[in-house]
Amino acid sequence: MAKVALTGIKPSGTPHLGNYLGAIVPALALVNDYDAYYFIADEHALTTVHDAKEMRELSYEVAATWLALGLDPEKTVVYRQADIPEVFELAWILSTVTPKGLLNRAHAYKDAVAENEAAGRTPDDGISMGLFNYPVLMAADIIIVDADVVPVGSDNRQHVEMARDMAEVFNRTYGDTLRVPEVRIDDNVATIVGLDGRKMSKSYSNEIPIFADPKAQRKLVMRIVTDSRKPEEPKDPSTDNLFRIFEHFGSSADVEQVRNRYGTGGIGYGEVKELLASSLEERFAAPRERYLDLMAHRERIDEILADGAARARKVTRATLDRVRTAVGL
Repeated sequence: MAKVALTGIKPSGTPHLGNYLGAIVPALALVNDYDAYYFIADEHALTTVHDAKEMRELSYEVAATWLALGLDPEKTVVYRQADIPEVFELAWILSTVTPKGLLNRAHAYKDAVAENEAAGRTPDDGISMGLFNYPVLMAADIIIVDADVVPVGSDNRQHVEMARDMAEVFNRTYGDTLRVPEVRIDDNVATIVGLDGRKMSKSYSNEIPIFADPKAQRKLVMRIVTDSRKPEEPKDPSTDNLFRIFEHFGSSADVEQVRNRYGTGGIGYGEVKELLASSLEERFAAPRERYLDLMAHRERIDEILADGAARARKVTRATLDRVRTAVGL
């Protein structure tokens, strides 16, 4: 029997090129080696998205994006987190054995506290229990489907390690009940820079949406920050923001040609931006059509997610039954 892999996708912003390279491409490859579960982490998004209409829209956008880019609901299990009630009961049970000190060490919580202190505010100012308990809900997501592995970037390693800690403390308390997940770090997962040279992120408002209208996408490409070197001047492709995006989307021949011309001089940033814009339009033309069709027929997305939830709950109910028996409920 194949091992189980889990990937969560939080609907807290329109999917962009950084999501595509850092999460979508590597996650879709899991199907070759694992029984793959993909869920829309809508309950997690409640810590930042506080508008019901926006939440529903973002959830549809995320689901349509993954389906348009190749997620096959016949070969995988895809569902909304909110449709799996077992997750939330397990989260409470895990919280009863999880040391508070473990949650104090969560990066997101520590960063929020540090930001408050730097601004002269009280340490917990504006910090919700949702943010503080976030790792417990994430652990429940992982453990409830008996996940063997959770592929993440190195910056998210702690989430899986904390899920391991919670499963292990539960098993020490109540006996061998929960599967202890393994973290899988893929060093080849690409981190893509945004318009301003920082990591592409909605937090920095420097992203390029995957399915933006080609004209709008081209305008964003033209905004990518470059230095003032002239076309005839040599440039270092390894440190150039523009090239670091282009190398992921241009054809191998174009990428190699541009790399060589950077080294010798003789190519301007405007020409590379045109090549990048054309490459993006070509790469995402067919998926964009599928995406727009799905967003125009959302009942199809609902059907796929409902079917996935029904399939997932065959596993989640069994896990929760074991837990309930172990704790005496």
